[in-house]
Order: sequence, then structure tokens, then C-alpha cells
Amino acid sequence: MPLTNVTEQDIESVSMQLGRPARDIVAIAARCVCGNPVVVQTKPRLEDGTPFPTVYYLTLPAATSAVSTLEASGLMIELQNRLTQEPDLAASYAIAHQSYLDDRAHLGDVEEIEGISAGGMPTRVKCLHSLVAHSLAKGPGLNLIGDLALEACSWSPNRCVCQK
Repeated sequence: MPLTNVTEQDIESVSMQLGRPARDIVAIAARCVCGNPVVVQTKPRLEDGTPFPTVYYLTLPAATSAVSTLEASGLMIELQNRLTQEPDLAASYAIAHQSYLDDRAHLGDVEEIEGISAGGMPTRVKCLHSLVAHSLAKGPGLNLIGDLALEACSWSPNRCVCQK
């Protein structure tokens, strides 16, 4: 998926979605069908100097709520078990991890988080929000764990539920 330039309207939108000022957004990595931001790409080091490994950040409240429900349902445990039982899935997850690291490296080097991607990659399933955000940002087929979570999700990127 192509990144799009972030506008002042996007910053306002994301700030409203988060309920706080948006920080250090580089680009919009995925949008709702209506055009609102769903996933932002952020700097790996925030303006205040804090390392921030979550390059792809899910911001749309309907999406974050639906993914939170998935996490509460036990899907992370199921997906974690699949990683240990399905070598092809584990290999794909390792590729997604490297892709994430490569994307972050283009934004800057942050020694404190070197080798750390997001969501538990490459060996754990720790945060479906990060994995779904990565899947939405890169498109289907790269982060299969994110894809599986998105398929199980009650929210869809193909249907607008933004509160305008």
C-alpha cells in the first residue's frame, strides 16, 4: 500500500481519534474508504527523544475497539500456538518482522530498539493492534498474522464507520 502525505486535517483527525495530540506522524499508511486515517506511520524516535518502535500505529477508534475485542477473545493465544505448529507461518512472520525493521530503518536509526519490531514479531503474538496496522499498511500477504486477525475482526477497512 502506498503511503500518503500527512496533512493538517489528518493530524487533526488523528488527534481526535486518539483523544490527545498526535505525535511525530510521518505519513498516513492506511485510510478508510472515506479518506480518514486508519494507520499512521510514525518516527522511530519521538520529538522528546523517546524511542518509539511502533512505526505503524492503528488510530481509528472502530478498528482499535474491534481488535481489542479480538485480543480479549483469546485470538492471540491461538495465533501464538499456530506459530509454534506451522513452520511456514513462522517463516512468513519472520519476513514480516524484517520488513518492519527495514521500513523503520528508512526513518532513522534508534539504537535502543534495534532488532525490535512490533506486536511480538518474529516469535510471539503480543499485540494484534500493531500486527493489524502493519497488515493494513503493507497490504495482504506480508504479515499473515495481521491478515488473520483482520479477517477475524468485526471491523472492515472496506466499510466506513467513522464518526464525522
